[in-house]
Amino acid sequence: MSSENDYDKLTKEEREARDKADREREEVEQAALPYKWKQELSEVDITVPVPKGTRARDLSVIIQKKKLSVGLKGQEKIMEGELCREIKLEDSTWTLEDQQSLLIHLEKLNKQQWWDNILTHHPKIDTRKIQPENSKLSDLDGETRGMVEKMMFDNQQKQIGKPTSDELKKMEALKKFQAAHPELDFSNAKIS
Repeated sequence: MSSENDYDKLTKEEREARDKADREREEVEQAALPYKWKQELSEVDITVPVPKGTRARDLSVIIQKKKLSVGLKGQEKIMEGELCREIKLEDSTWTLEDQQSLLIHLEKLNKQQWWDNILTHHPKIDTRKIQPENSKLSDLDGETRGMVEKMMFDNQQKQIGKPTSDELKKMEALKKFQAAHPELDFSNAKIS
């Protein structure tokens, strides 16, 4: 695949053609996998078709922090290998639906990163093109909400040429320090 620099040099039409070709290739590669998957920033859901009439006791499903193995007992594995990222084992589960679909839910350890693939040896998707579903700030947990609000504030500040929240904190700390030490001369001090 060409480098990012090559892509930046393409015309708008060439980029659109390349993006279309990449999407088509990606769709073919993903369709060839023995499972379907989707993701949100915090989780991954995998659907593995199994023969109709399959019971949970017929399955061999092993979920580990960095590995996944799925198959029917006594048969070749349907999928097996190293996960592309670590998961929260205690929040990851599987269930059999309608005796024909194995649903696997993996909770991501890093909830701020898109996955390129499920297993490291499977084809990758272009995560730069992911369009996340819109969500409300109120849907987010407290820590994530605070981080998103800070990022939104910082982006707004940058757009209008004003200091970000971190820069404002530094300036406030410097003012407090200067107030606490009036005997020092800060006339030539610079904030970096």
